Amino acid sequence: MANTTASAGNPSAPRRRRKVLVIVENSAYEFDPRVQNEVTALAAAGYQVTVICPRDSRAPVVRVPEGVRVYHHWSPSADGGRGGYLLEYLVALALEFALAGWIFVRHGFRVIQGCNPPDTICLVAAPFKVFGVRYIFDHHDAAPELYEAKYNKRGFAHRVQVALERLTYRLSDVVMATNESYRRLAIARGRRSPDQVFVVRNAPDPRRVFSVPENPAWRFGKRFMVGYVGSMGEQDGLDLLLQVAARFKARGRLDTHFTLVGGGRTLPALKATVAAAGLDNLVTFAGRLPDREMLEVLSTADICANPDKPCRMNDISTMIKIMEYMALGKPIVQFQSTEGRVSAGEGSLYADPARGVEDFADKIAWLLDHPEERRQMGAAGRRRLDDSLAWKFSVPHLLAAYDRAFTGRRGFAAAGAGPKPKADAQPDPHPTPQAAAQRAER
Repeated sequence: MANTTASAGNPSAPRRRRKVLVIVENSAYEFDPRVQNEVTALAAAGYQVTVICPRDSRAPVVRVPEGVRVYHHWSPSADGGRGGYLLEYLVALALEFALAGWIFVRHGFRVIQGCNPPDTICLVAAPFKVFGVRYIFDHHDAAPELYEAKYNKRGFAHRVQVALERLTYRLSDVVMATNESYRRLAIARGRRSPDQVFVVRNAPDPRRVFSVPENPAWRFGKRFMVGYVGSMGEQDGLDLLLQVAARFKARGRLDTHFTLVGGGRTLPALKATVAAAGLDNLVTFAGRLPDREMLEVLSTADICANPDKPCRMNDISTMIKIMEYMALGKPIVQFQSTEGRVSAGEGSLYADPARGVEDFADKIAWLLDHPEERRQMGAAGRRRLDDSLAWKFSVPHLLAAYDRAFTGRRGFAAAGAGPKPKADAQPDPHPTPQAAAQRAER
Protein backbone atom coordinates (compact mmCIF):
# COMPACT_ATOMS: atom_id res chain seq x y z
CA MET A 1 0.00 0.00 0.00
CA ALA A 2 1.10 3.57 -0.57
CA ASN A 3 0.38 6.77 1.30
CA THR A 4 0.39 10.27 -0.14
CA THR A 5 0.05 12.98 2.49
CA ALA A 6 -0.06 16.73 2.00
CA SER A 7 1.18 18.97 4.76
CA ALA A 8 -1.32 20.19 7.33
CA GLY A 9 -3.25 23.29 6.30
CA ASN A 10 -5.11 25.92 8.28
CA PRO A 11 -8.69 24.60 8.49
CA SER A 12 -11.49 26.80 9.74
CA ALA A 13 -12.06 26.56 13.48
CA PRO A 14 -15.63 25.18 13.59
CA ARG A 15 -14.72 22.08 11.58
CA ARG A 16 -11.13 21.57 12.69
CA ARG A 17 -11.87 18.32 14.52
CA ARG A 18 -14.23 16.92 11.90
CA LYS A 19 -12.37 13.89 10.61
CA VAL A 20 -13.61 12.04 7.55
CA LEU A 21 -12.69 8.80 5.78
CA VAL A 22 -13.60 8.54 2.07
CA ILE A 23 -13.53 5.06 0.52
CA VAL A 24 -13.45 4.65 -3.28
CA GLU A 25 -13.37 1.15 -4.75
CA ASN A 26 -13.85 1.19 -8.51
CA SER A 27 -11.30 3.89 -9.35
CA ALA A 28 -8.12 5.47 -8.11
CA TYR A 29 -8.58 8.88 -6.52
CA GLU A 30 -6.55 10.35 -9.37
CA PHE A 31 -9.11 9.11 -11.95
CA ASP A 32 -12.27 10.21 -10.10
CA PRO A 33 -13.06 13.91 -10.67
CA ARG A 34 -16.16 13.79 -8.45
CA VAL A 35 -14.23 12.52 -5.45
CA GLN A 36 -11.43 15.02 -6.11
CA ASN A 37 -13.99 17.85 -6.13
CA GLU A 38 -15.59 16.59 -2.91
CA VAL A 39 -12.29 16.15 -1.09
CA THR A 40 -11.06 19.58 -2.17
CA ALA A 41 -14.28 21.25 -0.98
CA LEU A 42 -14.18 19.42 2.36
CA ALA A 43 -10.54 20.32 2.93
CA ALA A 44 -11.24 23.97 2.09
CA ALA A 45 -14.05 23.93 4.68
CA GLY A 46 -11.67 22.69 7.37
CA TYR A 47 -12.36 18.96 7.39
CA GLN A 48 -9.50 16.52 7.93
CA VAL A 49 -9.89 14.01 5.11
CA THR A 50 -8.33 10.61 4.53
CA VAL A 51 -8.97 8.64 1.32
CA ILE A 52 -8.68 4.91 0.66
CA CYS A 53 -8.65 3.85 -3.00
CA PRO A 54 -7.06 1.26 -5.32
CA ARG A 55 -3.65 1.85 -6.82
CA ASP A 56 -3.50 2.31 -10.61
CA SER A 57 -0.13 2.48 -12.35
CA ARG A 58 -1.68 4.51 -15.18
CA ALA A 59 -2.96 7.22 -12.82
CA PRO A 60 -1.66 10.73 -13.46
CA VAL A 61 -0.10 12.84 -10.74
CA VAL A 62 -2.75 15.13 -9.25
CA ARG A 63 -2.52 17.79 -6.61
CA VAL A 64 -3.64 16.57 -3.19
CA PRO A 65 -5.14 19.36 -1.05
CA GLU A 66 -3.26 20.31 2.09
CA GLY A 67 -4.08 18.14 5.08
CA VAL A 68 -5.49 15.30 2.93
CA ARG A 69 -4.06 11.78 3.14
CA VAL A 70 -4.51 9.30 0.28
CA TYR A 71 -3.83 5.61 0.93
CA HIS A 72 -3.64 3.33 -2.09
CA HIS A 73 -4.10 -0.44 -1.92
CA TRP A 74 -3.42 -3.22 -4.39
CA SER A 75 -6.32 -4.40 -6.52
CA PRO A 76 -6.53 -7.30 -8.99
CA SER A 77 -7.76 -6.58 -12.50
CA ALA A 78 -11.48 -7.07 -13.14
CA ASP A 79 -10.98 -7.66 -16.87
CA GLY A 80 -11.78 -11.35 -16.47
CA GLY A 81 -15.54 -10.80 -16.30
CA ARG A 82 -17.88 -11.43 -13.39
CA GLY A 83 -15.40 -13.74 -11.67
CA GLY A 84 -12.78 -11.01 -11.92
CA TYR A 85 -15.17 -8.49 -10.42
CA LEU A 86 -15.93 -10.84 -7.51
CA LEU A 87 -12.22 -11.29 -6.80
CA GLU A 88 -11.67 -7.54 -6.98
CA TYR A 89 -14.51 -6.85 -4.54
CA LEU A 90 -13.38 -9.48 -2.03
CA VAL A 91 -9.77 -8.29 -2.06
CA ALA A 92 -10.80 -4.65 -1.86
CA LEU A 93 -13.19 -5.37 1.01
CA ALA A 94 -10.46 -7.02 3.07
CA LEU A 95 -7.87 -4.32 2.37
CA GLU A 96 -10.33 -1.47 2.93
CA PHE A 97 -11.33 -2.88 6.30
CA ALA A 98 -7.70 -3.37 7.35
CA LEU A 99 -6.74 0.14 6.26
CA ALA A 100 -9.84 1.67 7.85
CA GLY A 101 -9.02 0.03 11.18
CA TRP A 102 -5.44 1.26 11.06
CA ILE A 103 -6.53 4.80 10.09
CA PHE A 104 -9.16 4.84 12.87
CA VAL A 105 -6.48 4.06 15.46
CA ARG A 106 -3.79 6.27 13.92
CA HIS A 107 -5.77 9.34 12.83
CA GLY A 108 -9.40 8.84 13.81
CA PHE A 109 -12.60 9.67 11.89
CA ARG A 110 -16.24 10.38 12.72
CA VAL A 111 -17.77 9.85 9.29
CA ILE A 112 -17.15 7.34 6.50
CA GLN A 113 -18.17 8.30 2.97
CA GLY A 114 -18.58 5.28 0.70
CA CYS A 115 -18.44 5.93 -3.05
CA ASN A 116 -20.11 3.13 -5.00
CA PRO A 117 -20.01 1.00 -7.08
CA PRO A 118 -20.03 -1.61 -5.68
CA ASP A 119 -22.40 -1.41 -2.73
CA THR A 120 -20.09 -3.41 -0.47
CA ILE A 121 -18.41 -0.43 1.21
CA CYS A 122 -21.20 -0.32 3.79
CA LEU A 123 -19.79 -3.63 5.11
CA VAL A 124 -16.57 -1.80 5.95
CA ALA A 125 -18.47 0.99 7.67
CA ALA A 126 -20.86 -1.24 9.67
CA PRO A 127 -18.49 -2.26 12.51
CA PHE A 128 -17.42 1.34 13.09
CA LYS A 129 -21.01 2.41 13.75
CA VAL A 130 -20.57 0.76 17.17
CA PHE A 131 -18.11 3.59 17.91
CA GLY A 132 -20.56 6.26 16.80
CA VAL A 133 -19.18 6.64 13.26
CA ARG A 134 -21.79 7.87 10.75
CA TYR A 135 -22.06 6.57 7.19
CA ILE A 136 -22.62 8.76 4.10
CA PHE A 137 -23.58 6.86 0.97
CA ASP A 138 -22.24 8.78 -2.06
CA HIS A 139 -24.43 7.24 -4.75
CA HIS A 140 -22.46 7.30 -8.01
CA ASP A 141 -24.24 4.45 -9.87
CA ALA A 142 -27.47 2.50 -9.38
CA ALA A 143 -25.84 -0.91 -8.99
CA PRO A 144 -28.83 -3.16 -9.88
CA GLU A 145 -29.50 -1.13 -13.03
CA LEU A 146 -25.78 -1.11 -13.85
CA TYR A 147 -25.70 -4.91 -13.66
CA GLU A 148 -28.65 -5.17 -16.05
CA ALA A 149 -27.01 -2.72 -18.44
CA LYS A 150 -23.79 -4.75 -18.48
CA TYR A 151 -25.24 -8.26 -18.77
CA ASN A 152 -28.81 -7.77 -20.10
CA LYS A 153 -30.27 -10.10 -17.48
CA ARG A 154 -31.10 -10.39 -13.81
CA GLY A 155 -30.75 -13.69 -11.96
CA PHE A 156 -28.91 -14.48 -8.73
CA ALA A 157 -26.15 -11.86 -9.12
CA HIS A 158 -28.77 -9.17 -9.70
CA ARG A 159 -30.60 -10.22 -6.51
CA VAL A 160 -27.31 -9.86 -4.64
CA GLN A 161 -26.95 -6.32 -6.02
CA VAL A 162 -30.48 -5.47 -4.86
CA ALA A 163 -29.78 -6.89 -1.38
CA LEU A 164 -26.50 -4.96 -1.05
CA GLU A 165 -28.18 -1.74 -2.15
CA ARG A 166 -30.96 -2.26 0.40
CA LEU A 167 -28.37 -2.85 3.14
CA THR A 168 -26.40 0.21 2.05
CA TYR A 169 -29.44 2.43 2.34
CA ARG A 170 -30.35 0.94 5.72
CA LEU A 171 -26.90 1.60 7.17
CA SER A 172 -26.70 5.12 5.71
CA ASP A 173 -27.18 8.14 7.95
CA VAL A 174 -27.04 10.46 4.92
CA VAL A 175 -27.30 9.84 1.17
CA MET A 176 -25.64 12.08 -1.43
CA ALA A 177 -27.40 11.57 -4.77
CA THR A 178 -25.96 12.76 -8.06
CA ASN A 179 -29.36 13.91 -9.37
CA GLU A 180 -33.08 14.04 -8.63
CA SER A 181 -33.66 10.58 -10.14
CA TYR A 182 -31.22 9.03 -7.67
CA ARG A 183 -32.77 11.09 -4.87
CA ARG A 184 -36.16 9.56 -5.68
CA LEU A 185 -34.55 6.09 -5.56
CA ALA A 186 -33.18 6.78 -2.09
CA ILE A 187 -36.57 7.93 -0.81
CA ALA A 188 -38.77 5.32 -2.52
CA ARG A 189 -36.56 2.26 -2.86
CA GLY A 190 -34.15 3.01 -0.03
CA ARG A 191 -36.87 4.27 2.34
CA ARG A 192 -34.71 7.18 3.45
CA SER A 193 -36.35 10.29 4.84
CA PRO A 194 -36.28 13.18 2.33
CA ASP A 195 -34.27 15.30 4.78
CA GLN A 196 -31.53 12.62 4.77
CA VAL A 197 -30.98 12.82 1.00
CA PHE A 198 -28.94 15.63 -0.60
CA VAL A 199 -28.43 16.21 -4.31
CA VAL A 200 -24.72 16.75 -5.00
CA ARG A 201 -24.38 16.85 -8.77
CA ASN A 202 -21.38 15.99 -10.90
CA ALA A 203 -19.53 18.83 -12.59
CA PRO A 204 -16.03 19.21 -14.05
CA ASP A 205 -13.28 21.07 -12.26
CA PRO A 206 -12.61 24.24 -14.33
CA ARG A 207 -8.94 23.98 -13.34
CA ARG A 208 -8.77 20.65 -15.20
CA VAL A 209 -11.33 20.96 -17.99
CA PHE A 210 -10.92 24.04 -20.20
CA SER A 211 -10.51 24.90 -23.87
CA VAL A 212 -7.06 24.64 -25.45
CA PRO A 213 -5.90 25.38 -29.01
CA GLU A 214 -7.17 22.89 -31.57
CA ASN A 215 -4.82 20.23 -32.90
CA PRO A 216 -5.77 19.38 -36.52
CA ALA A 217 -3.85 16.10 -36.23
CA TRP A 218 -6.82 14.63 -34.32
CA ARG A 219 -8.98 15.10 -37.45
CA PHE A 220 -6.74 12.67 -39.35
CA GLY A 221 -7.07 14.69 -42.53
CA LYS A 222 -10.87 14.97 -42.42
CA ARG A 223 -12.97 18.14 -42.57
CA PHE A 224 -15.07 17.25 -39.51
CA MET A 225 -14.44 15.41 -36.27
CA VAL A 226 -16.77 13.72 -33.79
CA GLY A 227 -15.17 13.32 -30.37
CA TYR A 228 -15.82 10.95 -27.47
CA VAL A 229 -14.09 10.83 -24.09
CA GLY A 230 -15.09 8.32 -21.44
CA SER A 231 -15.16 4.71 -20.36
CA MET A 232 -15.78 1.86 -22.80
CA GLY A 233 -18.01 -0.69 -21.11
CA GLU A 234 -21.09 -2.51 -22.31
CA GLN A 235 -23.43 0.23 -21.11
CA ASP A 236 -21.45 3.05 -22.74
CA GLY A 237 -22.71 2.33 -26.25
CA LEU A 238 -19.46 2.58 -28.21
CA ASP A 239 -20.70 -0.28 -30.39
CA LEU A 240 -23.61 1.97 -31.37
CA LEU A 241 -21.26 4.81 -32.24
CA LEU A 242 -19.31 2.44 -34.50
CA GLN A 243 -22.60 1.61 -36.23
CA VAL A 244 -23.06 5.35 -36.77
CA ALA A 245 -19.60 5.49 -38.39
CA ALA A 246 -20.58 2.51 -40.58
CA ARG A 247 -23.68 4.39 -41.75
CA PHE A 248 -21.54 7.41 -42.62
CA LYS A 249 -19.38 5.10 -44.72
CA ALA A 250 -22.42 3.50 -46.38
CA ARG A 251 -23.81 6.95 -47.23
CA GLY A 252 -20.51 7.93 -48.82
CA ARG A 253 -19.90 10.58 -46.18
CA LEU A 254 -16.15 10.22 -45.72
CA ASP A 255 -15.43 13.76 -44.56
CA THR A 256 -15.84 12.94 -40.85
CA HIS A 257 -13.49 11.22 -38.41
CA PHE A 258 -14.52 9.67 -35.10
CA THR A 259 -11.77 10.10 -32.48
CA LEU A 260 -12.49 8.09 -29.33
CA VAL A 261 -10.56 8.55 -26.08
CA GLY A 262 -10.67 6.15 -23.15
CA GLY A 263 -10.47 2.48 -22.30
CA GLY A 264 -12.44 -0.35 -20.75
CA ARG A 265 -13.57 -3.95 -20.99
CA THR A 266 -15.04 -3.70 -24.47
CA LEU A 267 -12.09 -1.92 -26.14
CA PRO A 268 -10.54 -5.08 -27.72
CA ALA A 269 -13.93 -6.10 -29.18
CA LEU A 270 -14.51 -2.57 -30.46
CA LYS A 271 -11.14 -2.54 -32.22
CA ALA A 272 -11.95 -5.89 -33.79
CA THR A 273 -15.28 -4.49 -35.05
CA VAL A 274 -13.51 -1.52 -36.66
CA ALA A 275 -11.07 -3.81 -38.44
CA ALA A 276 -13.77 -6.23 -39.62
CA ALA A 277 -16.03 -3.44 -40.90
CA GLY A 278 -13.21 -1.59 -42.67
CA LEU A 279 -13.70 1.54 -40.58
CA ASP A 280 -10.01 2.20 -39.90
CA ASN A 281 -10.10 5.33 -42.05
CA LEU A 282 -13.04 6.75 -40.10
CA VAL A 283 -12.38 5.69 -36.50
CA THR A 284 -9.36 6.07 -34.22
CA PHE A 285 -9.07 4.74 -30.67
CA ALA A 286 -6.66 7.11 -28.95
CA GLY A 287 -6.62 5.15 -25.67
CA ARG A 288 -6.29 6.83 -22.29
CA LEU A 289 -4.62 10.21 -22.72
CA PRO A 290 -3.04 12.75 -20.37
CA ASP A 291 -5.33 15.67 -19.61
CA ARG A 292 -3.67 18.02 -22.09
CA GLU A 293 -4.12 15.66 -25.04
CA MET A 294 -7.66 14.78 -23.95
CA LEU A 295 -8.51 18.49 -23.94
CA GLU A 296 -6.97 18.83 -27.41
CA VAL A 297 -9.32 16.14 -28.70
CA LEU A 298 -12.41 17.77 -27.20
CA SER A 299 -11.35 21.28 -28.24
CA THR A 300 -10.80 20.08 -31.83
CA ALA A 301 -14.10 18.20 -32.09
CA ASP A 302 -16.96 19.79 -34.04
CA ILE A 303 -19.48 17.60 -32.16
CA CYS A 304 -19.16 15.45 -29.04
CA ALA A 305 -21.08 12.20 -28.83
CA ASN A 306 -22.66 10.47 -25.86
CA PRO A 307 -23.76 7.11 -27.29
CA ASP A 308 -24.87 5.59 -23.93
CA LYS A 309 -27.25 2.83 -24.88
CA PRO A 310 -30.91 3.46 -24.04
CA CYS A 311 -31.64 1.61 -20.80
CA ARG A 312 -32.91 2.27 -17.29
CA MET A 313 -29.39 2.82 -15.93
CA ASN A 314 -28.50 5.51 -18.44
CA ASP A 315 -31.93 7.13 -18.27
CA ILE A 316 -31.56 7.98 -14.57
CA SER A 317 -27.80 8.67 -14.44
CA THR A 318 -25.83 11.90 -14.85
CA MET A 319 -22.73 11.40 -17.01
CA ILE A 320 -19.66 13.50 -16.23
CA LYS A 321 -18.61 13.42 -19.89
CA ILE A 322 -21.73 15.42 -20.78
CA MET A 323 -20.70 18.11 -18.32
CA GLU A 324 -17.14 18.12 -19.72
CA TYR A 325 -18.47 18.57 -23.26
CA MET A 326 -20.60 21.48 -22.04
CA ALA A 327 -17.63 23.04 -20.22
CA LEU A 328 -15.84 23.26 -23.56
CA GLY A 329 -18.88 24.69 -25.34
CA LYS A 330 -19.37 21.68 -27.61
CA PRO A 331 -22.72 20.67 -29.15
CA ILE A 332 -23.74 17.16 -28.16
CA VAL A 333 -25.66 14.29 -29.72
CA GLN A 334 -27.09 11.64 -27.41
CA PHE A 335 -30.10 9.37 -27.09
CA GLN A 336 -33.15 10.78 -25.36
CA SER A 337 -32.92 10.20 -21.58
CA THR A 338 -34.37 11.84 -18.50
CA GLU A 339 -31.13 12.98 -16.89
CA GLY A 340 -29.33 13.54 -20.17
CA ARG A 341 -31.89 16.22 -21.01
CA VAL A 342 -31.76 17.68 -17.48
CA SER A 343 -27.99 18.09 -17.86
CA ALA A 344 -27.60 19.29 -21.44
CA GLY A 345 -30.93 21.02 -22.15
CA GLU A 346 -30.71 22.94 -25.42
CA GLY A 347 -27.00 22.16 -25.70
CA SER A 348 -27.78 18.76 -27.22
CA LEU A 349 -29.77 16.97 -29.89
CA TYR A 350 -31.60 13.86 -28.67
CA ALA A 351 -31.88 10.83 -30.93
CA ASP A 352 -35.06 8.79 -30.74
CA PRO A 353 -34.28 5.40 -29.14
CA ALA A 354 -37.03 3.84 -31.28
CA ARG A 355 -35.16 4.88 -34.44
CA GLY A 356 -31.84 4.01 -32.86
CA VAL A 357 -28.56 4.36 -34.73
CA GLU A 358 -30.20 5.73 -37.86
CA ASP A 359 -31.56 8.75 -36.02
CA PHE A 360 -28.28 9.22 -34.14
CA ALA A 361 -26.43 9.36 -37.46
CA ASP A 362 -29.03 11.78 -38.87
CA LYS A 363 -28.59 14.13 -35.91
CA ILE A 364 -24.79 14.17 -36.26
CA ALA A 365 -24.98 14.71 -40.02
CA TRP A 366 -27.48 17.57 -39.63
CA LEU A 367 -25.31 19.33 -37.05
CA LEU A 368 -22.19 18.97 -39.17
CA ASP A 369 -24.00 20.73 -42.01
CA HIS A 370 -25.24 23.60 -39.79
CA PRO A 371 -22.29 25.44 -38.24
CA GLU A 372 -24.35 28.29 -36.77
CA GLU A 373 -26.63 25.83 -34.94
CA ARG A 374 -23.52 24.05 -33.63
CA ARG A 375 -22.21 27.33 -32.27
CA GLN A 376 -25.53 28.24 -30.65
CA MET A 377 -25.94 24.83 -29.05
CA GLY A 378 -22.40 24.84 -27.68
CA ALA A 379 -22.93 28.30 -26.21
CA ALA A 380 -26.27 27.22 -24.68
CA GLY A 381 -24.63 24.26 -22.99
CA ARG A 382 -21.85 26.39 -21.59
CA ARG A 383 -24.34 28.95 -20.24
CA ARG A 384 -26.38 26.16 -18.65
CA LEU A 385 -23.27 24.89 -16.86
CA ASP A 386 -22.20 28.35 -15.72
CA ASP A 387 -25.67 29.42 -14.59
CA SER A 388 -26.82 26.39 -12.60
CA LEU A 389 -24.75 23.21 -12.96
CA ALA A 390 -21.16 24.21 -12.13
CA TRP A 391 -19.55 22.48 -9.16
CA LYS A 392 -19.77 25.65 -7.05
CA PHE A 393 -23.55 25.19 -6.92
CA SER A 394 -23.16 21.70 -5.40
CA VAL A 395 -20.65 22.62 -2.69
CA PRO A 396 -23.32 24.00 -0.27
CA HIS A 397 -25.26 20.75 -0.62
CA LEU A 398 -22.12 18.70 0.04
CA LEU A 399 -21.35 20.68 3.20
CA ALA A 400 -24.99 20.49 4.30
CA ALA A 401 -24.90 16.71 3.95
CA TYR A 402 -21.81 16.58 6.16
CA ASP A 403 -23.36 18.95 8.70
CA ARG A 404 -26.32 16.59 8.88
CA ALA A 405 -24.03 13.58 9.35
CA PHE A 406 -22.02 15.22 12.13
CA THR A 407 -24.79 17.03 13.98
CA GLY A 408 -27.98 15.18 13.07
CA ARG A 409 -29.68 18.53 12.48
CA ARG A 410 -31.75 19.08 9.37
CA GLY A 411 -30.84 22.70 8.69
CA PHE A 412 -30.17 23.16 4.96
CA ALA A 413 -32.82 21.83 2.57
CA ALA A 414 -31.83 18.43 1.32
CA ALA A 415 -33.25 18.69 -2.19
CA GLY A 416 -32.68 21.06 -5.03
CA ALA A 417 -29.22 21.13 -6.62
CA GLY A 418 -29.44 22.07 -10.24
CA PRO A 419 -32.33 22.56 -12.66
CA LYS A 420 -35.52 20.54 -12.75
CA PRO A 421 -36.40 18.51 -15.88
CA LYS A 422 -38.21 20.33 -18.63
CA ALA A 423 -39.41 19.38 -22.05
CA ASP A 424 -36.82 21.21 -24.11
CA ALA A 425 -37.80 21.43 -27.76
CA GLN A 426 -35.20 19.94 -30.04
CA PRO A 427 -34.49 20.81 -33.66
CA ASP A 428 -35.94 18.55 -36.29
CA PRO A 429 -33.07 16.79 -38.10
CA HIS A 430 -34.22 18.33 -41.39
CA PRO A 431 -35.94 21.64 -40.52
CA THR A 432 -37.23 24.19 -42.96
CA PRO A 433 -35.15 27.39 -43.25
CA GLN A 434 -37.96 29.24 -41.45
CA ALA A 435 -37.90 26.83 -38.50
CA ALA A 436 -34.12 27.08 -38.25
CA ALA A 437 -34.33 30.87 -38.30
CA GLN A 438 -36.99 30.89 -35.57
CA ARG A 439 -34.81 28.68 -33.39
CA ALA A 440 -31.80 30.91 -34.01
CA GLU A 441 -33.82 33.93 -32.79
CA ARG A 442 -34.55 32.11 -29.53
